[in-house]
Amino acid sequence: MGRSRTRSRADEFLEFAAGSGGHLYRSACLLTSGDTHLAEDLVQETLSRMYALWGRISRIDNPAAYAQTVLVRTFLTQRRRYSASERPLADVPELPVPHGADDPALRLALLQALRELPPKDRAVVMLRYWEDRTVEETADAMNVSAIAVRSRSSRALAKLRARLGGSLAELAGSG
Repeated sequence: MGRSRTRSRADEFLEFAAGSGGHLYRSACLLTSGDTHLAEDLVQETLSRMYALWGRISRIDNPAAYAQTVLVRTFLTQRRRYSASERPLADVPELPVPHGADDPALRLALLQALRELPPKDRAVVMLRYWEDRTVEETADAMNVSAIAVRSRSSRALAKLRARLGGSLAELAGSG
């Protein structure tokens, strides 16, 4: 009986991982500013942490949201550990972009602007505007206060506006 229960939990996890892996990878690519290798490592680490606790996690209401939280916390932890390990990329991965932003130049400008944000600001932008989370949900995922999320969000958006400014309108209009 214990064996079939273990097997069904493993099957449940495999189903979860297959269903959420793509979304986790896209989020990880945004967090890592397009570093596909680091994004793959982040997803792998996230899923391995999820698997270790799957018996408890599988009973929560939204394991996918929990996985995003684990992904962000893993990213922030790795950024602290390996802050000097950034590598330039030869190719930019295929990432989803805002509506109407099908132009490759705009996509590159957005990725470059995200790359210039500090990791915590990038995480706030990804959670608030890519994941469409509330301030409170973002604060919980990052293990910070709601005030810190608001302040980081405001600062990150100001940096993005300053970086992209008129060029964003020009790039968006050129398509």
